[in-house]
Amino acid sequence: MPRTIAAVAAAVAAAAVGIVAPSAQAAPATTYATNYAALGDSYSSGVGTGSYLPDSGSCKRSAKSYPALWNQAHPGGTFAFAACSGAKTADVRSSQLSVLNSATQLVTISIGGNDAGFVSTITTCVLSSDSECAAAVNKAKTYATTTLPGDLDATYAQIRAKAPNARLVVLGYPRLFELGSCFLGLSQAKRTVINQAADTLDEVTRQRASAANADFADVRSRFAGHGVCASNAWVNGVSLPIEESYHPTTSGQSQGYLPALQAVVGVRAH
Repeated sequence: MPRTIAAVAAAVAAAAVGIVAPSAQAAPATTYATNYAALGDSYSSGVGTGSYLPDSGSCKRSAKSYPALWNQAHPGGTFAFAACSGAKTADVRSSQLSVLNSATQLVTISIGGNDAGFVSTITTCVLSSDSECAAAVNKAKTYATTTLPGDLDATYAQIRAKAPNARLVVLGYPRLFELGSCFLGLSQAKRTVINQAADTLDEVTRQRASAANADFADVRSRFAGHGVCASNAWVNGVSLPIEESYHPTTSGQSQGYLPALQAVVGVRAH
């Protein structure tokens, strides 16, 4: 609808219920500073963007990651960037929670993929047959549905204990692949089962986040059409250095993850 028509329609609707329509354009929403802590694994640290903070070492934290982009858009608060490449739930509990305290207002986390064997599963699928890939994926899915829920529950509970006044936002994982033709890519059978594993992991994570009274930011719909094999992919295929492979690109972070976080939290961070 053109803007002028929309404005007229809004004015008419307001008058019909006895509300005086504003005569001037509304002021933009206020962006508040926030005390923010970003926890989790490589999808939160920004692996795949190709550019990392010099003091982050093997954690590979990037200024192009969604946590850093969120912080840039909300100046004036504090920012504790603890997410680390390769992290599992136990690593979060043992080495990342020290950045939290009663003043923390917002905590984000992506976690669980490494617990379920993300790296070994992808490696098997790249190097082995369709049937071996399917077996590796099924093993990961079994872990995700049987063992991972307890790991997530313990992690979220400890975050709550360390940051009792914070809003907790749990971010999921995208489906990595587009289906259909894919030049020099994995077979469609492999891509299908890997995407199904992402769905399983996301649904388990969603359920445990809900049980912890946390918000879940689902990124799958945002990445749809932008997986590996897409003309405008937001996920790296096989890359060098190899750890960049199958991780979000800068576009995946800025156009996939960041908007998903914004949609849940809104402009007002707390």
